[in-house]
Amino acid sequence: MVRRIKSDGGTIIFFLAFGANRQMCRLATTFATQKQALSYLQKHRTEFERVARARLASGELEDGIVVLSMLEADPPA
Repeated sequence: MVRRIKSDGGTIIFFLAFGANRQMCRLATTFATQKQALSYLQKHRTEFERVARARLASGELEDGIVVLSMLEADPPA
């Protein structure tokens, strides 16, 4: 589940909840506004959670953060 979302332009920071733990995730987008980036995250929430969990399980972290980028099949409008 995605909790406590904040944004800086097109970069979204969110926390992935699993049990009592929380993992910080960063999603880089090419959107210019926070509203567009948040809408994109919500639209693809399930897929980003899946990818974030897989990267966390495999230890793919940068400075303790799961780093994600936009899905290739869905460029900004």
